[in-house]
Amino acid sequence: MIRQTLARSAIGIAALAALAGGYTYLQREVITPGYAAPAPVTAPAQPMAVAAPTDFSAIVDQYGPAVVNISVTARAQHTSAQVPQGMDPDDPLFQFFKRFGPQFQGPQNAQPQLVRGLGSGFIVSPDGLILTNAHVVDGAQEVTVKLTDRREFKAKVLGADAQTDVAVIKIDAKDLPTVRLGDPARVRVGEPVLAIGSPYGFENTVTAGIVSAKSRSLPDDTYVPFIQTDVAVNPGNSGGPLFNQRGEVIGINSQIYSQTGGYQGLSFSIPIDVATKVQGQLVAHGKVTRGRLGIGVQEVNQALAQSFGLAKPSGALVNSVEPDSPAAKAGVKPGDVIVQLGNDVIDHSGDLPEHVADLAPGTQTSLKVIRKGESVTLTVKVGTAKDATVADKNPANDVGGKLGLAVRPLSPTEKRDSGIDGGLVVEDVAGPAAKVGIQPGDVILSINGTPITSAEQLRALVAKSGKQVALLVQRDDARIFIPLDLG
Repeated sequence: MIRQTLARSAIGIAALAALAGGYTYLQREVITPGYAAPAPVTAPAQPMAVAAPTDFSAIVDQYGPAVVNISVTARAQHTSAQVPQGMDPDDPLFQFFKRFGPQFQGPQNAQPQLVRGLGSGFIVSPDGLILTNAHVVDGAQEVTVKLTDRREFKAKVLGADAQTDVAVIKIDAKDLPTVRLGDPARVRVGEPVLAIGSPYGFENTVTAGIVSAKSRSLPDDTYVPFIQTDVAVNPGNSGGPLFNQRGEVIGINSQIYSQTGGYQGLSFSIPIDVATKVQGQLVAHGKVTRGRLGIGVQEVNQALAQSFGLAKPSGALVNSVEPDSPAAKAGVKPGDVIVQLGNDVIDHSGDLPEHVADLAPGTQTSLKVIRKGESVTLTVKVGTAKDATVADKNPANDVGGKLGLAVRPLSPTEKRDSGIDGGLVVEDVAGPAAKVGIQPGDVILSINGTPITSAEQLRALVAKSGKQVALLVQRDDARIFIPLDLG
């Protein structure tokens, strides 16, 4: 899935077929001999020591059997937009109705279409605990794990965390081979690394490269300081391990930067320490609880550092503070530059969300900020990150059965950029909402004419509604009321 230019690397069979029938983009660099400059004549140089290529074969032999292939089966709901009969395709409203019009499914007796996806994972305990990406098993009805010895097991999803893109699944087996976990803090830029996975369904494929950067922040990924590599990672590698040259897993391969959907030299892995923290909470509680301050931050560049009286560009510049949030109660103000949280130094803005998320809600800690060139220490009581889900995919949830929406409030930046004061952003959609064409990224503005300001309000209004509701939805610059049958 290409998200802006960042692509999750799980693959569906349909996507693979589309790729096979699509286009291929090749880029060659050619040097014409006639234009090549002659080599200069120089004095004999001392011989240079050339590093031999790293041999990863021993790592593959020892830990390769702990890497698994994951296949996922889900049912697709094929819908198509309903354009008013007789409307001219050249009519400006034609595309509007095509995008927003009520959706309908095929004949009721049509066989449901199966969608299959492929990904990777690795075994972390001999009794069958496996780490992978959340997007690999998202929406799965059936998960099958295949080992290198060709044994296959049905897997149970113990939990998945979309914020970090980490999931834990379990198979019923004993005495399984496992990987050895390393310490991402010891990772050095330039060191050799190795990936094992199933790109495009080619099981147990090994690729290698180097660490290109550390603590890389990516759009829409708030809590993860990614490890960037140049290891060849392609669709199907998702969830597979990233090994260092000592045979330790230091990350989970998760995303690629691509303009074509394929590998272009930029791959991103979730540090294994982040993944194991999520694993512990998912196994124990089935969900992840994070700390929250209630602020928006941005990176400090040289110009901002000079403007705010900083000795160097560092820290996290606060650009918004939510009313009644833990940060607001502690006295944090827009324009403050956070340089330390407890004992953790904040060098980049991306460091702050990770450290805040690691704190247990209710924890009281110190917050060191630079305000108008002066150092100020505040005391903050960490809150709980809000669960903005109105309805999960569990049919037992009454709102989930009626709407099938997961939503969140607009961020201050989104409100400013869009000019929308209220409403809820759709993060996930299923059931009735999916059937009428509501999509992730849509903004729900009102229900039956009542403006929506919170998830709790939407839940209450849905509970009191009859069999049908009318949702006012904004997508890009267009708005339309969409009728929704709650059944």
